[in-house]
Amino acid sequence: MSEPLLTVADSLKDRARAALGSRNLVLVGLMGAGKSSVGRIVASQLGIPFIDSDHEIERVSRMTIAELFAAYGEEEFRALETRVMKRLLKSGPRVVSTGGGAFINDRTRRHIKKGGLSIWLKADLDVLWERVNKRDTRPLLKTENPKQTLENLMKARYPIYAQADLTVLSRDVRKEIMADEVLKAVVEQKESAAS
Repeated sequence: MSEPLLTVADSLKDRARAALGSRNLVLVGLMGAGKSSVGRIVASQLGIPFIDSDHEIERVSRMTIAELFAAYGEEEFRALETRVMKRLLKSGPRVVSTGGGAFINDRTRRHIKKGGLSIWLKADLDVLWERVNKRDTRPLLKTENPKQTLENLMKARYPIYAQADLTVLSRDVRKEIMADEVLKAVVEQKESAAS
């Protein structure tokens, strides 16, 4: 009796799962990069839990991100975000999507580096703008010229996001394709580290 052949997709999932081991996979990048939507698919494919850090912050604070910003300001929000990320990364493996500013904070970035493998979903301005301009839930974009604000955030944050362990280009393709590219990046990182 012959062994059933693994499909390429099964093989990729299995190789990525083995490459990740007990580490967390932490998705970083600007709002609209696809951290939550791609992260859910990646977690499902790997058979591990998915956690959106913004949803976890809202759950523990019983306030929305916008309410937290309005009531306490960005500095207090970032302190809470750091505490939540530290707790989330204590155990694994899981896929964690972060808020756009999480990786920018030095303390949070150290927790991410220590507690997982970070992947920057890097997108250009037009892709991000197309994704975020339809929603009114982004506190940092409540400005007179939100597209310019987004571009300013890119200029300020992209050099810091570049410190992530891996980078995957987020573009206008199906989320499943992006998820496969994340899995491939995890596999390639492990294989290049082994050679």
